Amino acid sequence: MLASGDPFWFGAGSTLARRLDPGEWRSLPAPATFSLAANRLGWPLETTWTFGLHAASLTRIRPALAPGARIIALLRDGAAVAPLARVLADARFGASRLWLLEALGGPRERITEATAETLPETAFQHPLCVAIEVAGRGDSLPLTSGMDDSWFDNDGQITKRPVRALTLSALAPRPGDQLWDIGAGSGSVAIEWLLAHPSLDATAIEADPERARRLRDNAARLGVDRLRVVEGKAPGALEGLIPPQAVFIGGGLDQALLEVLGDVLAAGTRVVANAVTLESEELLVAAHRRLGGDLMRVEIARAAPLGGRTGWKPAYPIVQWSHVL
Repeated sequence: MLASGDPFWFGAGSTLARRLDPGEWRSLPAPATFSLAANRLGWPLETTWTFGLHAASLTRIRPALAPGARIIALLRDGAAVAPLARVLADARFGASRLWLLEALGGPRERITEATAETLPETAFQHPLCVAIEVAGRGDSLPLTSGMDDSWFDNDGQITKRPVRALTLSALAPRPGDQLWDIGAGSGSVAIEWLLAHPSLDATAIEADPERARRLRDNAARLGVDRLRVVEGKAPGALEGLIPPQAVFIGGGLDQALLEVLGDVLAAGTRVVANAVTLESEELLVAAHRRLGGDLMRVEIARAAPLGGRTGWKPAYPIVQWSHVL
């Protein structure tokens, strides 16, 4: 099989290796497109974001969009260039410089320079990659948990920023972990979990179809379209899912769900549940009494106008239970 560049860097090598025995194949790598592009531009690859977007959403570059960042992205074909430029423009990074690099290392090699908002009407040919030097006035995604609530389209069913930061801290994502986000609402917890590291995986369970649609849109817009969404109500919707290392219960908490989780989750699974109502709080207090773990009450107040002055406006207190099975 002839494949361009390094077959084990966004290439076909891993697909074949999974299906063949070790003695059935040899790999003879050549300089990859990433290496050729970096050499043409004089960019250090160790500080450059690299993406393989042949069959993936173009919005996966969103976490990398920050002024001065450099990106090299492999594209499916020339028709993907304009949509990629729109992703940059929609995020208010239309001033970013682009280098359209066609057929690198071959006799048809061509390099075209433009910006995302001044893209020429040129038919770009496969094989193709785009190098991006990010510029503009867009907002960059923060690197720590607790993103502003405005990042997430929601109908009010959202784990608010301060509580979300505490929740993700308790969930403690580790490389390669899988999360179940039960009663996901806007998907904010699962999305921030995925943004923490590319090796992380997550499944969001949401019973309301409109919320499920909204959280899919949130995930795609923020570059984590790999979020799996299951429309249904737990515990029934949990059947057949990939076993998790961490579970967050943001909605739908009841005794039946806690009992099922106790039966199906493996030892060592981290469980975090938040409660706002007295009924849910009673369940968490009982679970803490029975199983142990950490029980925490969080009360947050924000400064708000009070007459002609300023006072504290408290939010509903949150009770959080976290436990390692």
